[in-house]
Amino acid sequence: MTMNRFLFLLMVLMPMTANAFDLQGHRGARGLAPENTLPAFARALSLGVTTLELDVGVTRDGVVVVMHDRRLNPDVVRGSDGQWLASPGPAILELSYEELQRYDVGRLKPGSPYARGFPDQAAIDGTRAPKLAEVFALVAKAGNSAVRFNIETKISPLAPTETLEPETFARALIAEIRVAGMAARTSVQSFDWRTLQVVQAEAPEIATVYLSLARGGGDNIQVGKPGASPWLAGRDIDDHGGSVPRLIKVLGGRIWSPLANDLDEAGLKEAKALGLTVIPWTVNDEAAMRRLVQMGVDGLISDYPDRLRKVLAELGMTLPAPTPVTP
Repeated sequence: MTMNRFLFLLMVLMPMTANAFDLQGHRGARGLAPENTLPAFARALSLGVTTLELDVGVTRDGVVVVMHDRRLNPDVVRGSDGQWLASPGPAILELSYEELQRYDVGRLKPGSPYARGFPDQAAIDGTRAPKLAEVFALVAKAGNSAVRFNIETKISPLAPTETLEPETFARALIAEIRVAGMAARTSVQSFDWRTLQVVQAEAPEIATVYLSLARGGGDNIQVGKPGASPWLAGRDIDDHGGSVPRLIKVLGGRIWSPLANDLDEAGLKEAKALGLTVIPWTVNDEAAMRRLVQMGVDGLISDYPDRLRKVLAELGMTLPAPTPVTP
């Protein structure tokens, strides 16, 4: 490897400068605008964030689109008749991009537990799921040459027929990122670490982020359970002392994104000792934000980037510049 190549990889694999705090708008700004939509990303950019966090799937005709759920979510999606879906709809993989555009994702279903959780989210009827390319274009329109993209592959080893298989999914996303010239500003994250291994092997210029959840039905770590977790790229966490940071390091990872409530000071200290960047998700309470920042995390993912900006300002930290834009 030449020195220039080494310096290039060192630069792009670091998600931020050593002293910067990564303020990430979750699904754009889910608490304020419809999730994973151009209005949500415009709101986050207009407030000022370091990173736009978002989720992607791939349609039947190979378009990388921004949407959280593998199947259409009846709490978020209305059909072309304006009616809420009665049950989970078709998988994104089963729809062409044109077919997906028939669905409205501009408001939460009134009265649903989901809607009650985000009472400040502004409804914007007529909003459609965007292409990833449209998010890149929105940032260019805003004139923002610094904001990063933290893109989650929505894939599950427990539902293999609902998405492309990991290699094809990861390659489709890599291609889209490279076409846009955004590799140096993008990280790919996932709970399904198989996709991260593909990115590291085939696109080392793109950073990877290892998501973890160590509780409840979504537990992808599975400490103390027999055999390897299907989420951990064939590894058994118990072979690594039950340590998520240690396994991430073994897998060549550099960034760990744990559920905020899973992270304690000992885990943060261990991760830092291994040279990992630590960015918990998803933190909406200002007291919790303040506690985690003072603990020494490298960034936070929040549905309310306005709240996180307020906390960081109170702590005397530098804030990313707003770049107002309309979708």
